[in-house]
Amino acid sequence: MKIEARLLVGVALFFLVTGVGYWFWSYEQSGTVMLIGAVLLGLVPGSYYLWWSQRMTPRPEDRDDGTLAEGAGVIGAFPSSSIWPFVMGMGLFSCALATVFGTWLLAPGFAAVFAAAIGYTVESRRGGTI
Repeated sequence: MKIEARLLVGVALFFLVTGVGYWFWSYEQSGTVMLIGAVLLGLVPGSYYLWWSQRMTPRPEDRDDGTLAEGAGVIGAFPSSSIWPFVMGMGLFSCALATVFGTWLLAPGFAAVFAAAIGYTVESRRGGTI
């Protein structure tokens, strides 16, 4: 995780230098605030990864003597394709539309979000589609 940490901290430093230069060149506030946000988007996960990389056993790709054979094997389990993320997105979109068109849209929105949460959980426990 050292490689990822250094990359993200490097991104944060780049945007920090860019933001300081932008501020002194333009004195424009909104762009400077956005560049500060970009600094935080690199610094927060980068510092977290750096903190963890010092406390965990180095991965084969983090060591100088690591081999390809050490990195081989199962990487992880990935979920199969599913309709439930789309249903949850539509439910959350319906809840957002309730702020514009009326609170009556909250009921179907919450129902869709609740159904999607249950459906995706059941589907992931069974290991296939419903």
